[in-house]
Amino acid sequence: SVALAVLVATVMSATPEAPAAALTDEVRRRLAANEIVVTDVMPPGASSTARGGTALAVVRASPERVWRVIVDYAGHPRLYPRVSSAEVVETDARRTVVRYGVSVGPFSFSFFMDKYPDPRRRYTHWNLAHGRGHGLFRENSGYWHVEDQATVDTSLVAYAIAVRTAVPGMFTEGTTRAS
Repeated sequence: SVALAVLVATVMSATPEAPAAALTDEVRRRLAANEIVVTDVMPPGASSTARGGTALAVVRASPERVWRVIVDYAGHPRLYPRVSSAEVVETDARRTVVRYGVSVGPFSFSFFMDKYPDPRRRYTHWNLAHGRGHGLFRENSGYWHVEDQATVDTSLVAYAIAVRTAVPGMFTEGTTRAS
C-alpha cells in the first residue's frame, strides 16, 4: 500500500509497548487529519550520539496485512528507499538474521540485522547482528509496532529508528530521517 510505503520512508512518537495509550490529544488530532507524526524521540537503548527518531501513522490496512509487510524481509527493497537487497540468512524460533545491501549517495555497503518479531503483539525490534559485518553502521536499532484501530481494516503503526554511522552526522542526517 502507498500509505505503508510512505510510513516506511519516515520516522514516530510513542512508547514501543503501547503507542495508542501514549497519544496526546494533539497527536490524536493530527493522526485523524491523516498526518504522519514525526518526533526526535529515540527508541529504547539508543546511544546519545545516534540520529533518528520516531513516527506514528494510521494506515488503512488491517493489522495483519501491515504485519505481513513488515516481516517480509526479502520485500524490504520495495519499501525502504536506500535498501537494494535483503536476504534472510538465518532463522530460529526467536530471531531472524537479515543481510541488507544499501546504497547511499556514492556509498554502497551491506550489513546484518538481528530481527526479533513477536507476531502475537505485532511488535518487532532489531539491532545490528553480533559477530557479523556492519558496513558503515556503528549503531542501528529500532522497532515496529502495529495496533488495531476502532475502524475496520485500519492500523496504528509505530516506527522508531536510531542510527550512527562511520560517516559524520552532518552528511547522513537527511538520509536517517528519510528512512
